[in-house]
Amino acid sequence: MKPLNLIALLCFLGGATWALTRSDRSVREIQYYYYSALMPFLKAGSAMEEKARNFSREVEHSKALEVELELTRAELSKLRQVEQRFTDLETENMRLRDALEFKKNTPFTLIAARITRRQTTNWYKTLEINRGEESFIGNQNPVVTAEGLVGKIDLSGKEFATVILLTDEKCQVSAKIEGSPEVGILSGRRADYGDPPMLALRFLSKKANLKKGQRVFSNGRGGIIPANILLGTIESVETGAQDSEALVRPAVNFNDLVTVFVIPSAN
Repeated sequence: MKPLNLIALLCFLGGATWALTRSDRSVREIQYYYYSALMPFLKAGSAMEEKARNFSREVEHSKALEVELELTRAELSKLRQVEQRFTDLETENMRLRDALEFKKNTPFTLIAARITRRQTTNWYKTLEINRGEESFIGNQNPVVTAEGLVGKIDLSGKEFATVILLTDEKCQVSAKIEGSPEVGILSGRRADYGDPPMLALRFLSKKANLKKGQRVFSNGRGGIIPANILLGTIESVETGAQDSEALVRPAVNFNDLVTVFVIPSAN
């Protein structure tokens, strides 16, 4: 044992022997001073123990809150799904009401059809509907919505038909411009991938006086597309060496098509 440790041990034993041989009063006084010296440390230890207990309770409370939060998130997700479903149904009801109103007020005989398939490689060129020859639908029949002209039947089968959209370059319509004597041929316009579909109104006069926002309608020439069906609105005009060409924004939102109407040949 080291000398210093030995001295400390002897001092402790001597102090303990001295304390035990004192009178009761002296012993109590020693105990008083002893506990007085230790009291700050005891209080500090008690406070730390209380803090430890509080921390433990907070941890348990946090775990309960976390579980409750996860349950709340799950319920919120379900409510959002219900809300989205309700919104979709409301939108579909509005479309159906608009379609019924359009069918009621139009001067044409209309055959309602639902879109069953789109050509994913040419989104703005063709689509397929669930009506065909059994519903008296034939090639070149116009396809419309309440917004305007969608296109025309390109191929008809017994219970289906393919529609070539107005945005296809091969779909050409004789057109006139509201408030102007100008007439021309409207067809789809080739666009870069990702750009919205636009139309080109060609063979206008060189000095065509047109403004952005003027509406473009079918003029009925050729006997395929009836007159006065809305096609779109003028976006801009470019003058060439011999004639002018207008850029036209389609009246129909081709991304939003669900139900369309076919005008049969009897009209």
